Amino acid sequence: MTTGVGQGCRFISEQPWNPPEERLYPVLDDLLDDWLAGFCPPFEGIRVIGNRWSPISHQAKDFLARNQIPYKWLDIELEPDAVKLVEYAEADGRQQLPLVLFPDGSRLIQPSNLEIAAKIGLQTQAERPFYDLAIVGGGPAGLAAAVYGASEGLSTVLIEREAPGGQAGTSSRIENYLGFPVGLSGSDLARRGVTQARRFGVEILTPQVVTGVRLQDPYRVLQLADGSEISCHALLVATGVSYRWLNVPGAEKLTGAGIYYGAAMTEAIACSNEDVYLIGGANSAGQAAMHFSKYASKVIILVRGESLSSSMSQYLIDQIAATANIKVCTGCSVVEVKGDEHLEEIVIAHAKTGQTETVPARSLFIFIGASPKTDWLDGVIRRDAQGFIITGPDLIHNGKSPPGWRLERSPFLLEASVPGIFAAGDVRSGSIKRVASGVGEGSIAIQFVHRYLSNV
Repeated sequence: MTTGVGQGCRFISEQPWNPPEERLYPVLDDLLDDWLAGFCPPFEGIRVIGNRWSPISHQAKDFLARNQIPYKWLDIELEPDAVKLVEYAEADGRQQLPLVLFPDGSRLIQPSNLEIAAKIGLQTQAERPFYDLAIVGGGPAGLAAAVYGASEGLSTVLIEREAPGGQAGTSSRIENYLGFPVGLSGSDLARRGVTQARRFGVEILTPQVVTGVRLQDPYRVLQLADGSEISCHALLVATGVSYRWLNVPGAEKLTGAGIYYGAAMTEAIACSNEDVYLIGGANSAGQAAMHFSKYASKVIILVRGESLSSSMSQYLIDQIAATANIKVCTGCSVVEVKGDEHLEEIVIAHAKTGQTETVPARSLFIFIGASPKTDWLDGVIRRDAQGFIITGPDLIHNGKSPPGWRLERSPFLLEASVPGIFAAGDVRSGSIKRVASGVGEGSIAIQFVHRYLSNV
């Protein structure tokens, strides 16, 4: 018996993989590394089949990306598998693209954002008819207000027309936001904000559009695009701003087919080894230029002014100057764009010489100016000539409150010309157009909401 045990011990000790830490595990690691290097697991998520130059295809990709929904893009012109999938789905070839395929085998042909949202389970309808606080706009200001409002016990609903994060959500890298020394992307900021808001019980409706507001004291009644209504005690408008359209010949036709507004991060890889043109001289344009420089052979920033210093943060100016494949063209503006199915050329005017030049271009990203979408508030609250909402002390003239103001107190700092309606972030007249400022105003607004509700 003893001999048997001894023989067994000698047998184990003589195995070639002993000790395993030296002879077995490293070999297995190498074999697994070799296998992983050549292993490509089948993608089991959402697949979008379309054409690079299709505006509807771009819309579907952009909507999924901005709402943090993973998907795989298949270009019908470049991917053989895309053609097969279109045939299997019995779609009418290129005439019915984009084709969106879902893991359960279902499909959507040329879907709207609302159809995609319903399929992937985004909430578009409110669960209740009344809330303490309704927030219109899901950018940094709106998300901050939602977090603070819900965390302090207010029943809160946030309504966003496109995707949480707003314009800031499209930024490739925000490097001057406190607490993130290496920066963070706009999508990361949006994802963190949404997660935090939902943890406190905020209802987020997206995509959903507010078309009007009706005053029914002490309530504010929001009218939605689908015909439904939501009532609230307090309303915060945080809709931010949108980039102004490029008003030159050919631009409207080619929007989404080579001309894009904002960073359009989904198009970055498609721009590999191409020249990319950007119009704009503010931080958003600088951040986009740095991002696209990783893919494009050259990035050309077209600036109407004489320099970037008047509108862009110095850290971005320094980064751009240190990046070899970024060129800044000052005193330059686009006066025409050309192309049949997609963008092919742009015509650039040089202010210093008065001459124009036509250059080949396949991608043009626009970051010019900013305008608020506040038409739905027309006739309800006071706005300035550009449509920005006037709040607080700016409503007081010669010591008098705005016409129609029936309270003995003056409007609170972020309160509009109607009691109980507040504004925060870029949509507010006189605001500082920075992410941190929007977050600050959204947070501060909740203090005034509480003060208003205490007297309702």
